Amino acid sequence: MQTDTGSEWEAVFVDPVGQVVQQRWADAVLAVAFEELEPVSAFPVVPGRRWGPGQWWSATTGRHVACGSAAMRAQLMVLDREPEVVGLAGRPVRLLWRDARGQVRSWVPQLFARHRDGTALLADCPSHPDACGERAQRAATVLQAACAQAGWSYRRLEPLEKTLSANLKWLTGYRHPRNAGPPRLAAAVREVFAQPRPLIEGAEAVGDPIEVLPAVFHALWHGHLTTPLDVPLNERVLVGGREGRRPGTGPESLTSSSASAGDHLATNGVGDAASGTDDRHRGGGR
Repeated sequence: MQTDTGSEWEAVFVDPVGQVVQQRWADAVLAVAFEELEPVSAFPVVPGRRWGPGQWWSATTGRHVACGSAAMRAQLMVLDREPEVVGLAGRPVRLLWRDARGQVRSWVPQLFARHRDGTALLADCPSHPDACGERAQRAATVLQAACAQAGWSYRRLEPLEKTLSANLKWLTGYRHPRNAGPPRLAAAVREVFAQPRPLIEGAEAVGDPIEVLPAVFHALWHGHLTTPLDVPLNERVLVGGREGRRPGTGPESLTSSSASAGDHLATNGVGDAASGTDDRHRGGGR
């Protein structure tokens, strides 16, 4: 597909006072805080689909992000843990351009993520690689070029591997600050796992697992502690202190293969992370 070199790319968005604005893409990327905007258009409601539009509470920003599908929610889980991500928004901008025949085309990426260095990611979150067909592929070519001009990036994020998705879904239930516990507990948790040891062993060394495990899972979510996320979380999984940045769950590392399942988290009222059962002690702000 032939496209313009960028002079006619335009951005459409809803400004903070609710007015629809259309301006040159090159100007908008420099001036607009897309991470603070509401969706430029609502996520569609598809009759018969099990999962509809909703809101994701972001531990990164403390705000809700509009979310349109289970696949998008999975990618929000990943980006919400990334230390370089400082802002998130759902569908905040529509890109307009003219194709080779002069017809106006448009596309609304599902996800916007602002990085600490000021750059950004625009992304779509298809449930399978061929979702939305040829139109999506044509739009991806334009969006990649527009984002490259701005020093940003555009990606169609691949669905998460099943075990990684299940583990992250479990840990999201503990992302809210209330699960960190009092400062003494958080400090004790970090100290006991300074050297890698089985999850339940470390929790019992600190105190009652019913009190301690939410703080451990909170620390795992925020990267203060680490554990492999490509195997099912279980009571014997090794948990250790953070060394450098968080374990690889970013968009570049979402191709982990599933390993064989271990013993599930089934003691002291803690459910099976890989199947998502038993939410009795989960306190995340969903």
